[in-house]
Amino acid sequence: MKLISWNVNGLRAVLKKDTLGFLKKERPQVLCLQETKLQPDQIEPILPEYPHQYWSYAEKKGYAGTAVFSKLKPLAVRCAMGIAEHDREGRLIALEFPAFTLVNVYTPNAQRDLTRLEYRMRWDEDFLSFLKTLDKVKPVVFCGDLNVAHTEIDLANPDANRRNAGFTDEERAGFSRLVEAGFIDSFRVFQPEGGHYTWWTYMYKAREKNIGWRIDYFCLSRALRPLLEEAFILSAVMGSDHCPVGIKLKEPGT
Repeated sequence: MKLISWNVNGLRAVLKKDTLGFLKKERPQVLCLQETKLQPDQIEPILPEYPHQYWSYAEKKGYAGTAVFSKLKPLAVRCAMGIAEHDREGRLIALEFPAFTLVNVYTPNAQRDLTRLEYRMRWDEDFLSFLKTLDKVKPVVFCGDLNVAHTEIDLANPDANRRNAGFTDEERAGFSRLVEAGFIDSFRVFQPEGGHYTWWTYMYKAREKNIGWRIDYFCLSRALRPLLEEAFILSAVMGSDHCPVGIKLKEPGT
């Protein structure tokens, strides 16, 4: 089973650039998107090969938003954490499948000058609690733009970015708490070295020079580790300032 996640930084722009063609090669069973920046009436039907499509919209137009496209019908779907201050921005979709629950998440950015860091810390605490609750029922896979580079090897210039949004001690500690709770950073299972990124600023030819950050993840419950076959970054896929990431899971019992 292949799952792919991508922060598209505006789905309508991606569609105009016609950059979803990589799906024909990759053929994931499930595609998770973040930062769709859409309202329900702003897009025509897309990706008919994915019959099960779920959207979570922000109240504010042109902001945040998530979507999931699945070839497999989930047992249940929810588009909210159950906390009003978090749920108004369309940042989460959870789909229950037979072997695990998949959570597509777009974590809030702490913003320039860290104006939203306090809110981000509340989000991190509540999101971890949400994951733990799900994990008590069945194992969890969660993916998306988590807006944090966890360790120094997860960005090209750690010294220059300390106390910048996405690399504060507080945000990094939030990710560490996910790991301590038993969730595995799938990419690091296979690749312990740095130099692999998922986001690049549009300035300074950063992507061309590979001066980036790894802030997009697939993480999973420790119980699913035996099923994890592969974790990958599709850095050649253009169309956004992020690139897609993905994993392959074995079918249980194989």
